[in-house]
Amino acid sequence: MKKTWIICAMAAFQLLAFPGKGHSHRVPSPFVATASTSHTLQEDKMEWFREARLGLFINWGGYTAFAGEWKGRSDYGEFIMLEARIPIREYEPEVRKLNPFRFDADKWVKAAKNMGARYIVYSAKHHDGFAMYHSPCSEYNLCDFTSFHRDPLKELAVACRKHGLKLGIYYSLGRDWHDPDVPTNWPTKGGRSNTWDYPDEDAKDVNRYMERKAKPQIRELLEQYHPDLIWFDTFELTPKAQSQAIRKMILDFDPNIIINDRIGHGLGDFRTVEQRKVNQIIRQDWEACITMSKNWGYMKADNDFKSPQKLIGLLIDMASKGGNLLLNVGPTPEGEFQERNLVRMKRIGQWLQVNGEAIYGSRPWKIYGEAVAAPAAKEKAVGKKGFEDALYDATGTLTQDLRFTVNNNYLYIFAREWKQPDLLVRSLTPDNGRVKSVRLLGCRKKPEWKQTADGLHVILPNRAKNDLDIYTLKVELDSLTSL
Repeated sequence: MKKTWIICAMAAFQLLAFPGKGHSHRVPSPFVATASTSHTLQEDKMEWFREARLGLFINWGGYTAFAGEWKGRSDYGEFIMLEARIPIREYEPEVRKLNPFRFDADKWVKAAKNMGARYIVYSAKHHDGFAMYHSPCSEYNLCDFTSFHRDPLKELAVACRKHGLKLGIYYSLGRDWHDPDVPTNWPTKGGRSNTWDYPDEDAKDVNRYMERKAKPQIRELLEQYHPDLIWFDTFELTPKAQSQAIRKMILDFDPNIIINDRIGHGLGDFRTVEQRKVNQIIRQDWEACITMSKNWGYMKADNDFKSPQKLIGLLIDMASKGGNLLLNVGPTPEGEFQERNLVRMKRIGQWLQVNGEAIYGSRPWKIYGEAVAAPAAKEKAVGKKGFEDALYDATGTLTQDLRFTVNNNYLYIFAREWKQPDLLVRSLTPDNGRVKSVRLLGCRKKPEWKQTADGLHVILPNRAKNDLDIYTLKVELDSLTSL
C-alpha cells in the first residue's frame, strides 16, 4: 500500500503547513483563553452531553464482512484479524466483499431518535485499520476499496442534522493492524499488534503512523463531517505530545467539540467506562458504553441479547450516578440494524416517552440509591480469556433496589425489579425533606403515601402494573438538594 502511505504523508504535510484549514463557518472567532473563559467554554460545551443521558454506539467495520466466521470457526468477534492472525493478504479480499446495499442513514438515525438517544457515535475506523467513510488519505476505505462507493458517514451527518441528533465519531487511535508502524504493549509487548505481517515491534515508529495516517484521517473527519464529539479508543503507546497535538488540532477547528478520555494522558473531557456499572456517584462527566448483545459488532452466532428491562435498568443506574449510557448496536454486512436490536430500541423509547423527565438533564441526589433485596452472591464478569478487551460483560443482573435522580426541583425514585404492591424509601425521612406530593409517572391514579420517621411509604395503584417491573415516582419536597 505504498501509494496510500505517500498520499497520507502529503496530507500530513498539509496538516502541519495549514493547521487552521477547515470550513470557516464552523470555526468560531479566536479568543484569548483565561481561567474564567476556559472554564465557561468547557461548561457550555458539555451542557448538551450532560442533558443527553442516552446515546447510540454504532460499531461497524471491515470485520463486519466476516460476521464472526473464519475457516470453520464461528466464535470470533471484532478482533477476528488479531485473534485468528489473519494476514493482510487474506483479510483484504474478505473486506472488499463488504456491500451494505441496504444502508439507509435516515432509518438508522430515526431508530436512534425513536429509542430516545440524543446522539450517535459511529465507528469511522476500528483496530483493523479499515475506514468506514471516504478517506482521501487512505484508499483502504469503504468508498474506494469496495463496490459500495458511498460514504455512510456523510449521509449519517446529514441525517443527524435533519433529525436533531448530535454526531459523534469513533476512531481507533493506538491500534491499527493494517499499518506497519503501530506497536502496542498490552497485555504484553506486541500483545495487540499485527506481529504476523509486521513482526519487528522495535522497528515500529508510532510517530510515523500518527503523521502518515492517524492525524490526517482525524483532520478529514473534522473537515468532512463537522462532528460534535470525537470518541477515541485504545491510545496504547500514543506519545503525550501526539495526544496534545491531536487535541489542539480538534479544538482549533472547533473548540465546542467534546473529546473522550481515550485520547490519552488525561486530556479528555469525560471519562469512559466499558461494559460495567460503577458503584458510586462520579462527580466528573462520564459515560458507560455497553453492548446490547454479547459482541460490539455484528456476529452471526451472537444470540445473547440483554432484555429491555435490563437495558432500561442500566440507563437508570447510570443516570443516578451522574453518567450517560452509550448503548451499542452492530449493523449487518448489508447495512441494517437487526430486528432484535430494533425491538429493544423501540421499547426503551416507549419507556422514555413516559419517564424521560426523570432521565434527561437529571442530576444525582445525595445518594444514588438503596439496596432492598438481600445482596446477591458476587457475580463474575463474563469474558473471553485473553481477549477481555474485546468480549467482556460485568453488567450483572438486575436486583430489587431503588435509584434516585433530581430534575426541575423534583426527586425521582425508580423502583427496579419491583413486584410488590408497596415500597418503603428509607432515605426519605423528614430530615431529608418533608414530602409534599407523590405521583407515579404513567399512571393517572395517585398512589397512597405517608412519611414517617422510617421513611416514605408508598402503595402503588393496582392499575400501575407493567411488564418491566420498573416504576418511577415523582416526589415534591419542601426542600431539595442534589450533588
